[in-house]
Amino acid sequence: MEILCTRPGCPRPVNSFADLDDSNTLSTVQQKFCISCGMPLILVGRYLPVKRLGRGGFGTAYLARDRYTPGMRRCVVKQFQPAGELSAEQMQIARQLFEREAEVLEQLGNTHPQIPDLFAFFPLEVSGGSHGQPARFFYLVQEFIDGQNLEEELAQKGKFSEAEILEVLQEILKILTFVHSHHSIHRDIKPANIMRERTGKVVLLDFGAVKQIAQGAGNLDRSTGIYSMGFAPPEQMTGSSVFPSTDLYALAVTCICLLTGKPASELFDSYTNQWNWRPHAKVSKQLAEVFDKMLKASPSARFQSAEEVLAIFTQRSSKNTPTGAKTFPVNVTQAPPTSIKQTKRKFSTLEILFGAAFTGFEGGLLFIGLQTLLPTPGILIGVLVLVLSLLIFAQNRRFIEGKDLPIFAVITGLIVWFSPLRGGLALDVVLIAAVGAALSALAVTALFRLVYVILSRIF
Repeated sequence: MEILCTRPGCPRPVNSFADLDDSNTLSTVQQKFCISCGMPLILVGRYLPVKRLGRGGFGTAYLARDRYTPGMRRCVVKQFQPAGELSAEQMQIARQLFEREAEVLEQLGNTHPQIPDLFAFFPLEVSGGSHGQPARFFYLVQEFIDGQNLEEELAQKGKFSEAEILEVLQEILKILTFVHSHHSIHRDIKPANIMRERTGKVVLLDFGAVKQIAQGAGNLDRSTGIYSMGFAPPEQMTGSSVFPSTDLYALAVTCICLLTGKPASELFDSYTNQWNWRPHAKVSKQLAEVFDKMLKASPSARFQSAEEVLAIFTQRSSKNTPTGAKTFPVNVTQAPPTSIKQTKRKFSTLEILFGAAFTGFEGGLLFIGLQTLLPTPGILIGVLVLVLSLLIFAQNRRFIEGKDLPIFAVITGLIVWFSPLRGGLALDVVLIAAVGAALSALAVTALFRLVYVILSRIF
């Protein structure tokens, strides 16, 4: 059996032990040491690294076997080993991030099926450090996910279809809903950190950059400057406060990279400071609008939660649906356009002109009625302007519209006619005054509308 040495810089890390091919020896041997550097190979007497999986910003990951489980369970052993020369302060931050990953996996992974479980977290002190001091290493052992990450999947099969992107998007949104509800922000979402198991299940990896959200509005933790270039939004790159929408930005970048098959650097136009991904992918209008909103530079302009985005693509369970029942994707091409942003229905030209005539008619009646109560011209005009302003506001907010207007006009006309407000004027005089005011308002509004249309076409 071969075991890998995890000491950084070991000249011959592969060690072969024929006696470990015997299951009895494998389960009872106390320890094995690297033939080249003397490093203990069976970590905490339990985990046997057998293959190097890769190296990240803070360490090296190994595929290992747990000899204290019946089937020699496979697991991932991460060794804290920051890349490059770090200052003492940077080393401390990196160490804290590594420990944070263990804490988060213990809290979240053991309660969510799409986040890896934590099995162990331990230090290891061995001889051979600098200046005659012992060398100290830190290890994290987590669940092994048997599959490919989406970066590898993209390289193997090419760009993703819209249906495939929708699947990934919804699954990660569900995970983020859980993560954010536990007051955490992932801060490093990218294709390499999303794994698809051989069974098809999507899993979110690498919680080393997770940031805890401080309790209380306006007191969010500030970014430590640890991020993946191209996927991090402006607030994270500048070291400002991070938010749940920070993860949504990175998720949108991940999706458009998978959709287009292009790296983030080729999709972002640094001259205009805008994402220019649409010419490289054909997707439904709604999905494109969702991504555009997730990619806004300002955190406040994006969706504010993963649930808000998820609600666009999933049907809400009825009150009678059992807890935990599946939700099914909605055809986004058929979803109402107002699902992203609710907008007030615009007034047509006919509605504007009809409303102007109504306001003028009411103004004429009010003038006749109020002059008997308010003989002072200044007060009369002031009250008239106030009442008409309220009428215009009510129409603008659609408190009264359509058939309400003629009904309202008839009622007010009858009130003026059958009350002392008429001031002794004949019915035909009242009607002529009201209709004349309506026609005047209609003519002025039509003129302004015409001027507006002409100017808008010119400029």
